[in-house]
Amino acid sequence: MPKLADFSASHFAAAVAAFLVSYGSSAVIIYQAALAFGASPAQVVSWFTALALVCGVLTLGLSLRYKTPVMIAWCTPGAAVLAGLEGIMLNDAVAGFMAAAAAMWLVSAFGWFDRLVRMIPAPLAAAMLAGILINFGSRVFGAMGSQTALVLIMLAVFFLTKIRLPRYSILLMLAAGFGYAAWAGLIDWSRLVWRNPVLEWVSPGLHLGHIVSVAVPLFIASLATQNVPGMAILRSYGYQTPARPLVESSAAASLLAAPFGAFMVNLAAISAAICMGSDVDKKPERRYLATVLLGVIYLLMAAAGGVTVAMFTALPAELMAALAGIAVFGTLQANLAAAWQHESSREAALVTLLASASGMTLLGIGSAFWGLVLGLAVYHLNLKTAK
Repeated sequence: MPKLADFSASHFAAAVAAFLVSYGSSAVIIYQAALAFGASPAQVVSWFTALALVCGVLTLGLSLRYKTPVMIAWCTPGAAVLAGLEGIMLNDAVAGFMAAAAAMWLVSAFGWFDRLVRMIPAPLAAAMLAGILINFGSRVFGAMGSQTALVLIMLAVFFLTKIRLPRYSILLMLAAGFGYAAWAGLIDWSRLVWRNPVLEWVSPGLHLGHIVSVAVPLFIASLATQNVPGMAILRSYGYQTPARPLVESSAAASLLAAPFGAFMVNLAAISAAICMGSDVDKKPERRYLATVLLGVIYLLMAAAGGVTVAMFTALPAELMAALAGIAVFGTLQANLAAAWQHESSREAALVTLLASASGMTLLGIGSAFWGLVLGLAVYHLNLKTAK
């Protein structure tokens, strides 16, 4: 066990930065996702409590166990996908969360992790995510119609700060939006009250179509955009920690905590790299101390889960829509670029993107699933034609 004297200011700074980048860019999206399924105020608080608790325990435990800077986080792209779904009850969504987590555990336990990644062409997985995120991101400009100045200020701050302070652009954009909303009298201060953290159980539903509509895009988002890049980043910094215990422990925790709102936790990707560089510690074997502190910060946020929700309910809807939409710009851009990366798969990627963005429901199953199915059909047809 590390001693207090082992920690330095750089470890603490990296932990805080990783937390702010992860939390600041996704908390509002998680809030929107919970509301999309009709979650009550207590259930929304339960989502934030459960997610922070699970991420804190796993980040702390795995970092100490393997002496590696392992960061476990919620699946932000998955949350964005969930926020774009409509007409699904919370009970069925919970069953979808559990199905996605069970599938992730099986994929790792049976050694299918790398094989399954190869079965789903990366451009099609990216196109599926982009199709859903396009609708989500476009809400920024819908909000501009009713609160033009607010949204324009947030956009300006976001793009200007990305030039010099890219790690904090989301947070600075939030601060600017909050400041304008306070000045313009758009905040309902009466809602800013302390709410105790809660864990509220939601029994899983049985609607197969809704379960598949949630589970398939959530599973693919977690696999393709979190666990695979998360392991790649660990390897790129020279850490050879085995993938199996990291993936399986996060999947098992997701399965157990899903009824409380932990829809999917997995390896962090981009934000995890903040705790792995030489600026954290010159000695690579000591950089895990940053994620140990990060785990403690997560646990503190679990104790204050209701405060976050109270803040969101007090803010105007347009600020929430703009913040959530702008927060996915980077993910959307990355997935669009990945979708068109290979000329041979562009037609299949286009079909996947358009079908996923259509919002159609067929046989009770949502558009993200059918977008991937249709895209794979076109992809393999083109392969046969090329031969």
